Amino acid sequence: MRLFQNASFDFIGHRKKAYVVTGIVLLIGFGAMAYNIATMGAWQRYGVDFLGGSMVQVRFHQPITDGELREALGGATAPTITQFGGEGDNEFVIRAPLADTASITEVANELENLIATNLPDHTFEVLRTELVGAKVGGELQQKAVMAVLFSFILTLTYLAMRFEIRFGVAAVIATAHDILITLGFLALFRVEIALPTVAAILTILGYSLNDTIVVFDRIRENLNIKGARKRDPVDLVNQSINETLPRTVLTSGTTLAVLMALLVLGGAVIRDFTIVLILGILIGTYSSIFVASPALIEIQKRWGVGKTSAEKKKAKPEPATV
Repeated sequence: MRLFQNASFDFIGHRKKAYVVTGIVLLIGFGAMAYNIATMGAWQRYGVDFLGGSMVQVRFHQPITDGELREALGGATAPTITQFGGEGDNEFVIRAPLADTASITEVANELENLIATNLPDHTFEVLRTELVGAKVGGELQQKAVMAVLFSFILTLTYLAMRFEIRFGVAAVIATAHDILITLGFLALFRVEIALPTVAAILTILGYSLNDTIVVFDRIRENLNIKGARKRDPVDLVNQSINETLPRTVLTSGTTLAVLMALLVLGGAVIRDFTIVLILGILIGTYSSIFVASPALIEIQKRWGVGKTSAEKKKAKPEPATV
């Protein structure tokens, strides 16, 4: 049995409600970013990868919880602590940012001294120490931004060649929407921004783009049907979304099932990464229906239409209508 075989939902008819929801969510995200700037001095909570500092992996020989270790290292002001494996493994990764007046070596040594002083009944061994300079962290921030901008340019170029420039602009609007909402979520809950988080954001971008292209490809196929240009653009886009709905739901559902398993069984090490991916899948699915497709219609209303790639090959003079 095919899921949603005879679906006929009026997605585009509810686009204005979707605009309101999107606007509210974006305002909450921007408000969280502004609050973070006022209270932390940065719009996101950057980790060691971007600020510079040390990462020390330790293994205790006696049972200890992450709460006990956090209390020993300063309680509310303690550095970020992540437990490796499950309960009872007694292995932790401690990430401490680089202070203005300290060197990266001093930060790592101070962590070891704090553990030895505040936990005298626990013996431990340092398994790994990684140091990241502040200059390297700044370069990583720039490269992360450049990676996202470069992906936008490639997206616009590919869709302009494969479909038409308005398809590319609509897809860029949708992916920018996904990234902004994801960043708003990270700012609101102060999730630490590390290199895995950037990798998750880029993965979200690719997933959202793929989902959007599937819908756009069906729109183009329906445009080539005889008499399609005389139809109401809203009806044609709605039909295309409903026809791809089974694929969208199944793909998103199976992906979310895997990510939920990772969230439950993967442990704290990849928890933030998994949460960002789950959020991105939900946002990407939403945007391919309620952002990318309505944006395509709005672009046509304001700037007219061009020709799809199929029409360019046939060299037909009349424009395609979406």
